[in-house]
Amino acid sequence: MTEDNKTLVTNFVLMGLTDCPGLQVPLFLVFLVIYLTTMVGNLGLTALIWKDPHLHTPMYLFLSSLAFADACTSSSVTPRMLINFLSKNHKMSLAECFTQFYVFGFSATTECFLLLVMAYDRFVAICNPLLYQVVMSNSVCSRFIGVSYFVGFMHSAIHVSLLVRLTFCKSNIVNYFYCEILQLFKISCTDPTVNIFLVLIFSAFIQIFTFMTIIISYFYVLLAILKKRSEKGKSKALSTCSAHLLSVSLFYGTLFLMYVRPGAGTTDNLDKMYSIFYTIIIPLVNPFIYSLRNKEVIGALRRLRKK
Repeated sequence: MTEDNKTLVTNFVLMGLTDCPGLQVPLFLVFLVIYLTTMVGNLGLTALIWKDPHLHTPMYLFLSSLAFADACTSSSVTPRMLINFLSKNHKMSLAECFTQFYVFGFSATTECFLLLVMAYDRFVAICNPLLYQVVMSNSVCSRFIGVSYFVGFMHSAIHVSLLVRLTFCKSNIVNYFYCEILQLFKISCTDPTVNIFLVLIFSAFIQIFTFMTIIISYFYVLLAILKKRSEKGKSKALSTCSAHLLSVSLFYGTLFLMYVRPGAGTTDNLDKMYSIFYTIIIPLVNPFIYSLRNKEVIGALRRLRKK
């Protein structure tokens, strides 16, 4: 009888952001606009960088990879959430649920390492400009991007492979708007202690390692900027670095609160707010943070418009 009960759950029911019927359509419209804007911004920026030869430099190749990762993050969560706003059937199979988490985990981890190599790129460009072409060649840039995506692939694969060992019989109700791993642990019949421990260890290592390295890189960048005599050079460098730091602070701040803080995954409504930031809001604002004040990107848009 126990074995039969453990095989009962073959799908999950996502509760979504709210169960208030009057908010479903307005929320659908809001998040539809956000998703479409996110896709246009990120995929458009990626296409622009790859199409314009003037932007085939390490800084912009990293930026295009980050934009693609943001598009993957948003697409892993938002389309299903939009469907659930208008549908009464919120069921997801185990395979769909694990796939959704895999794509999210892959893209989020990749973004951590892309932000790291972007910070290193700015460090070399500003602190060692004479060596920049040697240290950050396009081949080195491609390797950094490849390693970032490979680490994202492996990290997410580890957690999903461990999810497969769990059985779900307590409930199939996931009080969330996507298949978030900490919420799945709550309804597992199998002891998820090993899973929770590895999520905490990997999250803490990846997030703290990449975040601290980024902060150290920008500390040295700031010192180098303050030594510059040219006010124009200072202004340009500070503008670029401030945009990067804004993106980093938004992204890591919510990830820390979600996965590294004590008691992570215990306050559902608060955790939903954190998750909305790093799954939906940050992929929306990143292309604007990196491109609106970037003269090279604006110049590429003008050249494309003329053509």
